[in-house]
Amino acid sequence: MPLPAESHDAVVAATRHWLTEAVIGLNLCPFAKAVHVKGQIRYAVSDAINLEGVLADLENELNTLVGADPAAVDTTLLILPQALGDFLDYNDALFFAERMLKQLRLEGIIQIASFHPLYQFEGADPDDIENYTNRAPYPILHLLREDSIERAGQAFPDAEQIYERNQETLRRIGLAGWNKLMKI
Repeated sequence: MPLPAESHDAVVAATRHWLTEAVIGLNLCPFAKAVHVKGQIRYAVSDAINLEGVLADLENELNTLVGADPAAVDTTLLILPQALGDFLDYNDALFFAERMLKQLRLEGIIQIASFHPLYQFEGADPDDIENYTNRAPYPILHLLREDSIERAGQAFPDAEQIYERNQETLRRIGLAGWNKLMKI
């Protein structure tokens, strides 16, 4: 059953809050601020409740992003408030998402970044603060244009150090700091 429009608005509001306070506010992604300020982020709320529905919405959003003028829509956040709440199911779904990129011949054109409320890096304990670099209020498939990533990498030559810097930032603020940031 689809979410009512006001619920879609609440999902987008929570996602924007996470983006502005954590991703941009903590500089977890130094590239996010520019597309946010320019209004180039598409927030797509999926009503899918299972993998089949998620993949249908993903295909639609991939085609929408590829067909859009990058100056208007540079990146898409496909937000999944009703599907893939279990992190292992979400992680399994990423395999099918990547396979779809290949089937649509979008490898090298679009990249998928993953965010989830229960994100856990391989080898990490569930409560490790470092996991929060990829934690979001809902499961999210972040669709990025490869050429935008390349341009951003040129503007930020130490991009490979982002991951380590993010972990240090989260260790510094701790779980209490993270929870304070995420309060709406």
